[in-house]
Amino acid sequence: MASEPINPIGAHVPVAGGLATGGLRYAAEIGAEAVQVFVSNPRGWARAAGKPDEDQRLREYGEEHDLPVFVHAPYLINLGSPSPETIANSVASIRHALQRGAAIGARGVVVHTGSAVSQPREDAMRQLREHLRPLLDEIPDDGPDLLLEPMAGQGAMLCATVQDLGPYLDAVDRHPRAGVCLDTCHAFAAGHDLTAPGGVAEMLDALAETAGADRLKLIHANDSKDPCGSRKDRHENIGAGLIGAAPFAELFRHPVSRGVPLVIETPGRSAEPHRADVEALKKLRDG
Repeated sequence: MASEPINPIGAHVPVAGGLATGGLRYAAEIGAEAVQVFVSNPRGWARAAGKPDEDQRLREYGEEHDLPVFVHAPYLINLGSPSPETIANSVASIRHALQRGAAIGARGVVVHTGSAVSQPREDAMRQLREHLRPLLDEIPDDGPDLLLEPMAGQGAMLCATVQDLGPYLDAVDRHPRAGVCLDTCHAFAAGHDLTAPGGVAEMLDALAETAGADRLKLIHANDSKDPCGSRKDRHENIGAGLIGAAPFAELFRHPVSRGVPLVIETPGRSAEPHRADVEALKKLRDG
């Protein structure tokens, strides 16, 4: 079995034609060493059953080729919402994503950390404990971790900077199955100046201190269309935005991110820009 790259670099891949049929074809086309997929409509509550043959093929391929596989849960999920209907759908969607992730051999399921919307933050955090803690307990030993993705800081977001991960993890008793997915565009928009000298190291040091060095399981590698502290979540291709290429090179040199897979979620409706982004990150990693 081939050894895993120091930091596998891949992408969120489209799965038209099937998780394995479409997803692995696209991964091969862009040279991805890791993949992230949706297992249901990312902008709806419908929860697809999946196709057992596609699930098995993806799981077996991932095991045979040391291909890290991740699931991104639907965007609508928000356990901080004041709406009981949103809470119920969020719980069901997280549970579904974790079950589907287990079926395809995923290492983690990424979920956005949510917003208090119109209610007090304290109430939203109590809801988080009430509903997320039991879901973490349900994860089997061989199931995927639940990866918390801090947001860009817009609105009443519960978690944006890496320091915000402390109270968030405290709300679920620092559960061992709660990991972190760090999005570089989100972090930059939330105020972490990755372009400043030592900015990347400062952010990752703070993540290790706040959340624990071993909780970082995935990095969404995205450049940003907007400046640091903008609180705007607009991704750009690697090196074409206001973060630039150099901070991504620093990611590969820090002990907290050593061995952590990176996947791009960059603009483009064809393989070409994604292939270029993957290649750019590989050059930064291997240079």
